[in-house]
Amino acid sequence: MAGRKRNSAEDIVRKLRRADELAAEGKTGEQIAAELEVSPATLYNWRRSYGGMDTDAAKELKELREQNARLKRLLAEAELVRTLCGRSRRKILSPAAKRRAVDMLTTALGMSERLACKAVGLARSTCRRLPLSQTPADPDAEMRAWLRSYAVKHPCHGFRRAWAALRYDERREVNKKKIHRLWREEGLQVRVRSPRKRAGISSIPPIVADAPNVVWAIDFQFDSTIDGKAIKIASMIDEHTRVSLLNIVERSITAERLVDELKKVFAAAGGPPKVLRMDNGPEFISQALQQFCDGRFGMSYIPPGTPWNNGHIESFNNRLRKECLNRNHWNTLLEARVVIGDFKADHNHRHRHSALGYRTPAEYAAVCRCSHTPMACSIN
Repeated sequence: MAGRKRNSAEDIVRKLRRADELAAEGKTGEQIAAELEVSPATLYNWRRSYGGMDTDAAKELKELREQNARLKRLLAEAELVRTLCGRSRRKILSPAAKRRAVDMLTTALGMSERLACKAVGLARSTCRRLPLSQTPADPDAEMRAWLRSYAVKHPCHGFRRAWAALRYDERREVNKKKIHRLWREEGLQVRVRSPRKRAGISSIPPIVADAPNVVWAIDFQFDSTIDGKAIKIASMIDEHTRVSLLNIVERSITAERLVDELKKVFAAAGGPPKVLRMDNGPEFISQALQQFCDGRFGMSYIPPGTPWNNGHIESFNNRLRKECLNRNHWNTLLEARVVIGDFKADHNHRHRHSALGYRTPAEYAAVCRCSHTPMACSIN
């Protein structure tokens, strides 16, 4: 079947003139339309639009209509670009972000690539150019693969700890900013949920851990085995060196058991610290611990309901919770003891702390020569 025929303005004028001649001969409208091979409705519309025009006038009218449509389209595009640019909350800077914006405009709004590139301020050649990271010639392909495998093994770590592992464990000279860039491009960022800032003032004078064995912080946390029975975990760290000193994993920990374990830790460390920082838990305010500490070292209790005053052990407990407890389930108490003990040993010998110059707590403790200044601590 033949397609629909489109008549130019000149053809329409010629057919209208022919229609006038046929009408003068006395033919009806249906007969005229049949001879001109158009419908009566089309013939009526032609007379309404082009009636009384010659060929030049019809051509000029058609050009004016096309120009008017073109101007309307340009005005609509300009208004759309102005609206899109005015509604953006922030300026899009990187080419990758602009490419994503162009893809969104073309898919969601059905805009053309030319108009979308104009709206976001991106050259069409740049939009079509494939980034080097998506080509086989990517020079950082091996580094990206290493970072992805590291993120799978350590899902709670950020790019700084990945860089520290590369720099000090793998012995690879690499720029931290480059690792940050690759980390972001691979989508490996870990969302940090910072707690609400609290304005609390401790009721005790500040105690500064200016040397090893000055302030040790101790705290408890809980977990459970798959049968629902509770597990109680006791942890203690040196606030200066960040070394984990205590590992007790039991169903229940009494004050007497805590005192026995503290004696072992003090004997292994060559003596007790000057201050033991803790909260107001029942084991810490017990008579057994009070009598054990009396005359040997100070006890610094934080105000009730202010865990931020014991921030070092809270930070350690948070890392233990996210990187160990939340990622494992315990079939038996023995399994929990082994895995938690391995985590604390790994913390001492593998975790590189930025506050220690990206050294592990064990490495820093081995070379630390800081001495205690009595003025820095209220308890001598």
